Amino acid sequence: MMLPLMQPVPLADVPPGLVPRIIAAAGAGFPSPAQDWACDSINLIDLLRLDRAASFVFRIDGSSMRDAGIQDNDVVVVDRDTRPSDGHIVIAIVDGGFVCRQLVFREGVPHLEARNATMSYPVTIADEAVDVWGVVRSGVRDYRR
Repeated sequence: MMLPLMQPVPLADVPPGLVPRIIAAAGAGFPSPAQDWACDSINLIDLLRLDRAASFVFRIDGSSMRDAGIQDNDVVVVDRDTRPSDGHIVIAIVDGGFVCRQLVFREGVPHLEARNATMSYPVTIADEAVDVWGVVRSGVRDYRR
């Protein structure tokens, strides 16, 4: 199932029992003596805490958050019950559409800022015309692209 671009997806529709199998640990540094204790399965619902009623997933469209580590076509987990604060990556509704931006307070005024130094994006003041919809908690990337 492919997630739609920049639209919330309720996680209540995730099939129960979705448990991908772990083949082996892949070293990305020094070998760990605890590798022998690794379990043979992982539950992504538990790992990403997707069983919460206030959690949604979005597929990111575009490269405006590249410098924050969020790439085009990544999937992010968004919590609606987390109070956004300075520095959080958020999903907001701006001009009727969803955007992913970093919430930054400048002299007490909340701004939504893109994070891509190679492009120029307008800075949006997060006033009453902007709805900060939720806070990005985690992300998933497909490395095959």
